[in-house]
Amino acid sequence: MSNTGLVLKDVYRIFPGNVTAVSDVNLEISNGEYIVFLGPSGCGKTTTLRMIGGHDDPSSGTITIDGELLNGVNPAKRPITTVFQHYALFPHKSVLQNVEFGLKMQGVDKTAREEQAKAAIDLVGLSAMMDRKPRELSGGQQQRVALARVLVTRPKAILLDEPLGGLDRLLQMKMRVELRALQRELGITFIHVTHNQEEALSMADRIVVMGDAIVQQVGTPEHLARHPRNEFVAKFMGDNNVLHGKISAASGGVVTIDTPYGKVEADGTGTVGEEGAISVRASVVKISTDAVPSINGVKVRLDFAEYLGDSVKLHMDLDGKPFMAKVHEDRYAEIRAYEGKDVTATWAREDGHLLEQ
Repeated sequence: MSNTGLVLKDVYRIFPGNVTAVSDVNLEISNGEYIVFLGPSGCGKTTTLRMIGGHDDPSSGTITIDGELLNGVNPAKRPITTVFQHYALFPHKSVLQNVEFGLKMQGVDKTAREEQAKAAIDLVGLSAMMDRKPRELSGGQQQRVALARVLVTRPKAILLDEPLGGLDRLLQMKMRVELRALQRELGITFIHVTHNQEEALSMADRIVVMGDAIVQQVGTPEHLARHPRNEFVAKFMGDNNVLHGKISAASGGVVTIDTPYGKVEADGTGTVGEEGAISVRASVVKISTDAVPSINGVKVRLDFAEYLGDSVKLHMDLDGKPFMAKVHEDRYAEIRAYEGKDVTATWAREDGHLLEQ
């Protein structure tokens, strides 16, 4: 058996009525990776997860793991297990009974399955609670039980469908750390679906951004944050400003775009006369009361300064369109004095990123 990991090749899912839920997905996931599918509701990420888990079938294309074809294989027969958002624990069974249930269905004898279940429960830190019922546990503890229940079957990959969606923010942050640490310890492939950008950026080895039923871009969190491929990714990843216009110059690896708000430059190549767009991350934008420069600067109205603890997020208006910046918390008092007034936003050429059209 090969060790090629999980491979989706030319995968489509078309529902009755010719509704395309997933289109032309080609993706290779290495064994032991933490992959996050990120995108808005209805983009195809959950349908893709369901096809990997065997709860839905591709209309065309193939899904393999370590060279083994998964198309048509029953979910129970796959070396892949899904942890659903609501955990699906048996309310009348104890933690131990919940975790050993899968082994019982596999015909593992009572002594062996109890031993393996206890080891899995210990791994998620719930040994002291193995006799409790799910209703006696917190949301985070129930999630750990659900994880232990799939870990005990020793899958090659674990699928997590919005695993943190039902938790409060404080618990979400705690579980991010715990899930990531557990995945690293186990070395098992985790494939995690979410619409939360912060969650994806903080947890993934690589993020698969989906929109309009297709994979828009795949990359590390840092790469996607700094180099979004197109406007969809730039806007969905959050805190990116996008400026449109026509390319007026392109030479020496630098593109100049004439926008309604002035000229902007970015590294890259393009064709004069064609449409062009750049994205600028909020964190690289500088705010001042200086005059607007001839390139890479715009006049904006500061509507609201949002204090975030270690930074201040500035919500601004650029001729009726939102524009954002982030500055250090030390500037909060200064920045608040500008609320309701015009300020100048600038950035360096190397901080502008040319988008695909």
